[in-house]
This record gives sequence, C-alpha cells and structure tokens, in this order.
Amino acid sequence: MLPEIYHTPEEIDTYRAWFQDGLEKLIQEITMNSPDEHKKALIEISHHTNFFLAYQGKNDLVLQQQYGRLVHEIMAANYPQWNQVRPIPSISNNQRIRIGYLSYFLCSWSGTILFLNWLKYADNQKFEIYSYHIGHKIDAATQLFQSYSTKFYHLPNNLEQVCQQVIDDHLDVLIFPELGMDATTLCIAGLRLAPIQCMTWGQPVTSGLPTIDYFLSSELMEPVNGQYHYTESLVRLPGVGISYPAIKVNSVRRNRLFFGLREDAIVYISSQAAYKYLPQHDDIYAEIARQVPNAQFMFLRSGISQERLKRAFAAVGLDSLDYCVFSPVLPREDYFDLLSLADIYLDTLDWAGGNTTLDAIASHLPIVTSAGEFMRGRHSYGFLQAIGVTETIADDSRQYIQIAVRLAVNIDWRYSVREALKVSINLLVDNPTPTQNLEAFIKQAIALRENEPTST
Repeated sequence: MLPEIYHTPEEIDTYRAWFQDGLEKLIQEITMNSPDEHKKALIEISHHTNFFLAYQGKNDLVLQQQYGRLVHEIMAANYPQWNQVRPIPSISNNQRIRIGYLSYFLCSWSGTILFLNWLKYADNQKFEIYSYHIGHKIDAATQLFQSYSTKFYHLPNNLEQVCQQVIDDHLDVLIFPELGMDATTLCIAGLRLAPIQCMTWGQPVTSGLPTIDYFLSSELMEPVNGQYHYTESLVRLPGVGISYPAIKVNSVRRNRLFFGLREDAIVYISSQAAYKYLPQHDDIYAEIARQVPNAQFMFLRSGISQERLKRAFAAVGLDSLDYCVFSPVLPREDYFDLLSLADIYLDTLDWAGGNTTLDAIASHLPIVTSAGEFMRGRHSYGFLQAIGVTETIADDSRQYIQIAVRLAVNIDWRYSVREALKVSINLLVDNPTPTQNLEAFIKQAIALRENEPTST
C-alpha cells in the first residue's frame, strides 16, 4: 500500500494523502451485512498490514485509529463470542496471575528478543507465563521462550485455534510484543480474549485498536507529550523498561579489507533497513564526508538509497562511491567483527536503532543519535541516558554532524566514550528489575479493574 523508500520529502506527503483517501473510501464502501461479507472482509484484513505507514516520520494516531476500528469491527462481526466483556478472574493469595505473550515472532527477531527477559525473570511464585507462538520459525530463541513459560503453544496458520486456546487458559493479562508487523496477530488483537490487553514496542506505534488497553513503553524513551501518540493508555515503565539478554562479543577474526573498508579510514557504520532512512536526512552523510575527507560509511543491510546518496554527495561536490560501502545482512560473528572494526555508529533519525544500538554499545562503539519526536526515534537516546553516556546525543541534525565529526578528529574523546560504554553496558543486560517493574504495573492494573466493568 505504501513504498519502502521515498525519493523526496514531498513524496512522503503525497503518498500519505493517497493512503488517507484510500482508507476513508475503504471504510465507507466496505459492507458487512451477511456472513459471506463478514468472511470476505476477514480474508482481506488477514492478508495485509499498513506496516510502512509508521516509517513516514509522522504522528499516525488518527490513521491508525481509523484502521484499528475497521479491523475490530470486522473481527467482532466474525467472532462475536470473542468480543465480550471479560471480568478479571478472582485473585487470591494462592492463585497466580496469568500473563500471556502472543506473537508471530517468538524466535530470534529483534522486536521480541527485547522482551525475552520479562519472561526469564518472572516471579514464578506469583505469575504463570503462557506463550503463544503463531509463526513458523523455530530456533534457539524459541526454545528460550518455551523454557521460560509455564505453558508454551506453537499454533501456526490457525487463528481460531489460537483464540480458543487463549480463552481456555483464562488469562488475566495478554501482551502483544508487537502489533503491525503481522496481519494475523493484529486481527487477533482486535478481539477481547483477556480482561486486560497490552502491546509493547516491538513495533513502536499505536495499534489504534479499541481492544488494546495499555501501551507498555519506557520512561526514558517517551517524550513529554507521548500520550498524544497512542490510543492506548501509555505506561512509562521505569528506565528503558526492559533488560536485554547478555551480548557476547568474541575476539575479532576479520580485518577491514574483508568488508571492503580501508585500514586508514574513519569508519562510520549505519545498520538499519532501507525504510528507516528518510530523504530529508541524506545530507547528513554528505556533510560529514565533506568535513572528514578520510570517512567511509558502511551501510549494513544495504540500507539507504544509493541513488539518493549520490544526489546528496553531488550537492557538496563529492562522489558517494568514494565514501560509501554497502553490505547485505552478515552472519552474526562477521557482524560483530564489523562493529569492533568500525569507529563510530550513526543512528538513524526519526526511527532509532533498538537491538542494533545495544549491539553497538556491547562493542563499545560511540553512538551518534538525537531524540526524535516520537518514541520510535528515541530508543538510542533512552539507552544512553540509562547508562549515563550522553555526550554523543545531539539536539538537532546540525549538532549531530558536529558530534560525528568531532568523534572522527578527536581520538582522545572517542577513546573516552568507548571506555565509558565498556563499563556501563552491564546496566542494560540481565537485570531482573525491569520485570519487577512490569509485574508491579500488572498488579496495579488488575487492582483497578477487578471491581470495574471491562469494555471492548
């Protein structure tokens, strides 16, 4: 429905207006006056998502709410039995609270690994963990999710079976690590399967669904006006809200030449998917290159549009091919070798790195970032605030360039930042406190809802 890459900032506005017009027409024209029409609408929404909307750098609340209401209406029409008020089960001293995690991605995927330790450090005396893996991939991370669960279900390709299993398990709270990446998961979230339903920032944009009560976020990553970006009630969990699994960085096996990099270059690495790079920020790389003649930019996952880079570098009289190197996704060991061989990590603006930033911190790689307008542009900002290494956080794109250049020319400062990261990484990994904070919130939410009717 939307492109992955925009060539100009104006293109973003054009496609956004087109999307908004199309969505409004769809809402007006869709009919659900018979079981056949119910089923047809369900088939359509279960095969599509509006995933790329969130990558335009705008406030998506209104559009997400429109789409979320449509999904909910279709799901309620098809499954009215799963759209009912669900009272909080009676909680007594000898009855554990039941928390469910449901995702297509209970595997080695960035948007769920972030929350693995919520399960690992759960208080098994007070909580039961139910995991519902509805995707196909099974790997080592899947096995960890299973080992940390009281009950684990692998239920691919069967929406109705998944919903019935959740109902049968009589959950108190159902948590979706992401909503918006997978169409089936979004459909399921459009129903009321548990008294309290939450999402978190595996896909850090509001679901727009009236059936999701809370957005579990981070105190350090949310802007002051963050609630205005969500239809859900915003929960600012203390700190970054999570504890990441420990990252093991082995000794370097490769050299720079293996990756097509010069030994004498100042190597900047940027490792995001192409759709996280917006055209209004292309000039940042060209301006850094203009001030750091021996710079090389490694765009991992092939990243940013090469055509746009060529145009941006030409605007300052440079050839992008003299400065930019592009790499596909690398095996994990090669990826960490590359991080260890690089000098500086350049975060993407408007949509910051999450797992990639944590990998860079574990590799003691200085991170240049800036706090974006929305939570999705503030992950790196939050991580650096949490560990107290804030010198490389910029106020705007101009200061971003200044910091990136200073790190290149001031070797002593670059070394001091690396050392600060080295002694601080442990603050972000394998810490039970974020899970305790989550569990405290869940207890509060249950206490609030026990004597109140639950709406859909």
